[in-house]
Amino acid sequence: MATTSCNNLFDDAPMNQISEETTWTNSMLLDEYVNTWYHNMNSGFDNYVFTMSGFGSMSRYFMPWFGDQITVGRSDWLNSGYGDILKANETTITAWAQNSWSNYYTQIQYINSFFANEDRISDQSQKTRIEGEAHFFRAYFYYLLLQRFGGSLIIDHVIDPLVNPEKTPRASYQQMVDFIVKEADAAASILPVSHESANVGRVTKGTALMLKAKTYFWASSEMFQHKDKEYLGFTGDQSQTMLQKARAAYEELFALGAYSLVPIAATTQDGIRDEYRKIFLTKNSQESILEVQHSDDGDYSNKFGHRLDRFAAAPSFTGTYCAYTPTQNHVDEYGMRGGAVYDATNPYENRDYRFYANILYDGSTFRGHVMDIRTTDGVKGADLTPYGTSTTAGYTLTGYYMAKFLDETQTIDNNETYASKQNYIIWRLAEAMLDYAEVCFRLGDAGKALEQVNLIRGRVHMDPLGSITMEQILNERRVEMAFEETTYWDLFRLGTAMQKCNGGTNPLTKMEVTEKNGNVTYKVSNLDRRAKNNWIFLEKEYYFPIPWSEVKYQGIEQNPGWSEV
Repeated sequence: MATTSCNNLFDDAPMNQISEETTWTNSMLLDEYVNTWYHNMNSGFDNYVFTMSGFGSMSRYFMPWFGDQITVGRSDWLNSGYGDILKANETTITAWAQNSWSNYYTQIQYINSFFANEDRISDQSQKTRIEGEAHFFRAYFYYLLLQRFGGSLIIDHVIDPLVNPEKTPRASYQQMVDFIVKEADAAASILPVSHESANVGRVTKGTALMLKAKTYFWASSEMFQHKDKEYLGFTGDQSQTMLQKARAAYEELFALGAYSLVPIAATTQDGIRDEYRKIFLTKNSQESILEVQHSDDGDYSNKFGHRLDRFAAAPSFTGTYCAYTPTQNHVDEYGMRGGAVYDATNPYENRDYRFYANILYDGSTFRGHVMDIRTTDGVKGADLTPYGTSTTAGYTLTGYYMAKFLDETQTIDNNETYASKQNYIIWRLAEAMLDYAEVCFRLGDAGKALEQVNLIRGRVHMDPLGSITMEQILNERRVEMAFEETTYWDLFRLGTAMQKCNGGTNPLTKMEVTEKNGNVTYKVSNLDRRAKNNWIFLEKEYYFPIPWSEVKYQGIEQNPGWSEV
């Protein structure tokens, strides 16, 4: 065991080897106990995709893989458990749901155990800090349950079925919201606005207020109004009530004065690109509200580093995974600047500055290499040709590679011990501002919504908008939050997943660049491989299936549409 630091804050703690009696009286063991809550809130960039059909307890997925902004470039991944989920395979989704449910309630049990034993802790300052963390994480895991399952089982005490085989009914949406908010408020009343350097990365008052605001924001969605089952949403219409409460919560967060947008001083295209990229390489910046703390030394095999740079690398950088390839669908979301008009014969000129920061396209430069994603006189470029001899080595199927989050200085080789160290951002101020803009617009305050959106655009030197629509707010969100988890969850709360995540209604598209006799042409077409994998999203997937063992034991209703497999 080591003392807590940013480097090991999210490392696995071997709690199965620690005596619970010892934990409450040993400050280092107690911190290790708490660290499991952090480690299990989100796997960050530490993702796995099985290379065979099926789902295992160690599988972790990057949520934006399931939207339309990025896809993967390896055929074996599309034929794996990940591909099964894309095809709405009920067995695989049920296993994923069971894994998620079990993990969330395991952490809730740990938290409830802390509350049952906190009086045995002698270090009062540590006890107070952990009490705030415990309230936050109990709220956070219930927030994840609300997103995935709807009304779940609210359990606020330790349950031992061998001593007391109690049963718990499903909570209504209103009860879930009330419980999460109550816990978030309790956390906010205890947690500090900021931590000393030794505890940077731990949750704060602002993190708790963001969770409170996000809960109301989520519950305000039209998707969750007028439901016939109270655990699927509100049986009436609570959207305006939830919006008013969300607005107040975001304003409470802003009033802390603890966060600010990272400024961009550069005015050239390349300068803005580089400074914007740096935002996502800076750990716990002034804009950060909550991040997964990956190991500072990038140790992958022994600590909590990850392989983002290796997984995203193009073949010219010895990349073989191509796990993060942006789609033309997403590229089309970047508007023009300075009054320029889109030119299909020169599609990458005068685009939103964030396009150059987020996307590697044919002719762009990365790591000192000019990206060659074109076919020239019948010969495919270096970034359209698999690296090495592996039959599964990937390359972009879309005509693009991802640049956002990537570290140009990161060594990419075959060393499986050391890898990348960037933190995974769960919430940042820009997201809170865009949430707030949407809330204000839906409450009829278009002026405040416009102000927030223009602050986001102004940071990257984009032209201010003169007026605002909901479509513009959502598009700004898709651009500013590109490849961040919120773009995936937006599909759920907006009720657009069935349209956006179905090949029949929203086929993924690619860009093909061809040069012949010195003439360059650009062609947009459907991405064949994704269509061949029957990419679909069924209505029942808005709510994951509760494990059948839980349904039977508790005597509760299953979410609609799921059958026992």
